Amino acid sequence: MAEPKRYYVTTPIYYVNDAPHIGHAYTTLACDVLARFKRLDGYDVKFLTGTDEHGQKVEKSAQAAGTDPQAFTDKVSQNFRDLADFMNFTHDDFIRTTEERHRISVQALWNKLIEAGEIYLGSYSGWYAVRDEAFYGEGELTKGPDGKRTAPSGAEVDWVEEPSYFFKLSAWQDRLLQFYDDNPDFILPKTRRNEVTSFVKGGLQDLSVSRTSFKWGIPVPGDPDHIMYVWLDALTNYITAVGHPETETGEYATYWPADLHMVGKDILRFHAVYWPAFLMAAGLEPPKRVFAHGWWTNEGQKISKSLGNVIDPHDLVATYGLDPVRYFLMREVPFGNDGDFSHKAMVHRMNGDLANDFGNLAQRVLSMINKNCAAAVPHHGEFIANDADLLGAADGLFDTLRGLMDRQDFNDALEAIWVVIRQANAYVDAQAPWKLKKEDPERMGTVLYVLAETVRKLALVSGPFMPQAMDKMLDQLAVSAEHRTFAFAGSEHALIAGTALPAPEGVFPRFVEETEG
Repeated sequence: MAEPKRYYVTTPIYYVNDAPHIGHAYTTLACDVLARFKRLDGYDVKFLTGTDEHGQKVEKSAQAAGTDPQAFTDKVSQNFRDLADFMNFTHDDFIRTTEERHRISVQALWNKLIEAGEIYLGSYSGWYAVRDEAFYGEGELTKGPDGKRTAPSGAEVDWVEEPSYFFKLSAWQDRLLQFYDDNPDFILPKTRRNEVTSFVKGGLQDLSVSRTSFKWGIPVPGDPDHIMYVWLDALTNYITAVGHPETETGEYATYWPADLHMVGKDILRFHAVYWPAFLMAAGLEPPKRVFAHGWWTNEGQKISKSLGNVIDPHDLVATYGLDPVRYFLMREVPFGNDGDFSHKAMVHRMNGDLANDFGNLAQRVLSMINKNCAAAVPHHGEFIANDADLLGAADGLFDTLRGLMDRQDFNDALEAIWVVIRQANAYVDAQAPWKLKKEDPERMGTVLYVLAETVRKLALVSGPFMPQAMDKMLDQLAVSAEHRTFAFAGSEHALIAGTALPAPEGVFPRFVEETEG
């Protein structure tokens, strides 16, 4: 019996000092699309998201809000759960770093690193950014006219001196570089891989992994005056969620190493340098891939609170609809690049790609079937070359998309789908089934059958991107719920002539600007 196909995909755990925004929705959406695609392709998928709830920044935010850190994180973490439900994400687990299972896992990892001789006690002095929860070297900082120093992220840094445990990161420079060479797709896209290897080649310093100046964190085993550095704590969530410290059985044995950690480009270093070093030092396998995507701007401007242009996903969906927003975010720019959200671009995608191309294709095919074929899947004669070309193009999508999705190439995956949509629209125009109704009714039935079957396959492969809309489309083709996976895409599961179809309804309405008066 063949080994079951498994796939483990994770979002970063989101920091709870602020409200969810478009960046959080974007990262989780990419993982959701991939998880849905893999499930449809027969994989046993684990999809993890969650919240990062420790650290000095959270402690300060809670104080500013006049509450204790646990109550603060309970409230803000729920906002991220609510966003995931609102965006129709299909995560299997939502982890919080304040959970007991996580404390057990992180302390177990610490003990493994101690036993391996990878952690030692020293003292730390250096520049620390509370906002980033990160230390920076003098050469990475910018000094302003007021004498204050800022990190590359723009966060203000403070000079910190305190006792600290250190992880021997400097000893992992050559081993990490060898690991990158042996696993050329560990970091994607390629430009990010080059950034990481350049950073590591520049020399690694031992990493401070504990703090004593605040208390909101997981205590160091055997030395409760120290709490664990937030990134050692946070990164461990990926193995906590599969049952670590139990590694021989259960979910860890099933799903680890993770197939993909999806992250924003600002936290790539932690995932591609620190995390594999921690794991290998503890005798555990690193993940198979870290993919770092870009950032969004808003109408050409950098998104920031001070500019008041933060994009709230709830507002986007209220304006444009959930599936159009999901489609736009995955379609507008090559995944990995920075992207710009604009109202004009959004409406162009809605009215051009969705309403005109795909929606109009499905609507006119189903309307002609409803009107001319007794509202049932039409009977077909022998397929000619043009028919076979379109059906073959639709069949070929599945293998094409597997390769593109495996490299997180969502933009090109959607373009591949749209190539077939455009081919189907050209086929309609060339075959002119409205003319065939009088001239050759049997041929009309064949043409409409070919189109209906093509729409079925297009809806199946588009489902991960736009699940609600594609369910409506498949409902109108009378495709049963259990047949909505790639295993049922082949000709042996094609639409059955004579199957009654409901009255067609538009799936993608045009976006019409509101006008005054």
